[in-house]
Amino acid sequence: MKNNRLGIIGATGYVGMELVRLAVLHGQLDLTVLVSQSYVGRRFSDIYPAFRGLVDLELSELSVDELTEKCDLVVTALPHGVSAKIVPQLLERGLKVLDHSGDFRYRNANIYEEAYKLTHPNPELLEQAVYGLPEIYRNKLKDTQLAANPGCYPTCSILGLLPLLRGGLIQTEGIIIDAYSGISGAGRKADLSFSFCEAQDSIKPYGVVGHRHTSEIEQETGLLAGSAKPLTISFTPHLAPFKRGMLATIYARLQDNTTVEQIEQAYTDAYAKEKFIRMLPTGQMPETRNVAYTNFADIAWAVDQRTGLVKIMSAIDNLGKGASGQALQSINIMLGLPEETGLLAAGGAI
Repeated sequence: MKNNRLGIIGATGYVGMELVRLAVLHGQLDLTVLVSQSYVGRRFSDIYPAFRGLVDLELSELSVDELTEKCDLVVTALPHGVSAKIVPQLLERGLKVLDHSGDFRYRNANIYEEAYKLTHPNPELLEQAVYGLPEIYRNKLKDTQLAANPGCYPTCSILGLLPLLRGGLIQTEGIIIDAYSGISGAGRKADLSFSFCEAQDSIKPYGVVGHRHTSEIEQETGLLAGSAKPLTISFTPHLAPFKRGMLATIYARLQDNTTVEQIEQAYTDAYAKEKFIRMLPTGQMPETRNVAYTNFADIAWAVDQRTGLVKIMSAIDNLGKGASGQALQSINIMLGLPEETGLLAAGGAI
């Protein structure tokens, strides 16, 4: 059977690099075009020597003609605002596209523009795009030409809340999310605040009011709750001193009649058949090291009877299930492949 041809625009960023690593292991994908404006003419393995002998493909400048000729599906790992200008050109050529920016994650262009301080050049495509969280939208991903890869913080948070919101077991007001991300979440760029000496041995909050992922979380949780509008959620991200990984602790008030048994059943119903959601045994908590280099989400919960709150803990790899792993999961679905293809592997437990 002929392999599917994959192109990546923005191949030398952390998300692009991780997707290349996963594609090498996949078995049914051929990497045909790797685009990097910063390193045109150099080999991918020159930038990431670990790929020497595995991916020696020459990095090229962006050419829609070349992508059309050599690819079946293209991943656009471009800055927000840039993707929105490139993606329509790829769609017009008949290519399938998975976009990693925030440009196509929103149902409402006004909310996007407020969150990203940009004017969307192609808001009509928001109706066509499918939010690339397979645990919610896999049936729509099967038929779409355009998938919008979710943000890492939203993925971690939404998966934790999904069963309880769908089941109406928690109140939709007053939800609080504290989340911690590894340094790679900031991308591959020269910024003093993300250098080793600045970030090591320290945890700090940032974007404490108005972080752009808040509106993405509010959109999807509102839909899960059956609300006519997004929920209002208090979200605080933190920078943690490790390379990759993410942990969210979520606080929600239980409905007056919600029981522990109902909560247990809700998570079982939602995730028992999901290959990449691992519900942990009672008393065991998620750890970022156990999901590093994987596409798994490890989830646990506990009820605090004294306060009437349920606490949900969710851990993912911000470059795995939070970015490239989830992208490949959606790509598999879009190409008609088993969605676990190339993704079932244990992480770095020690």
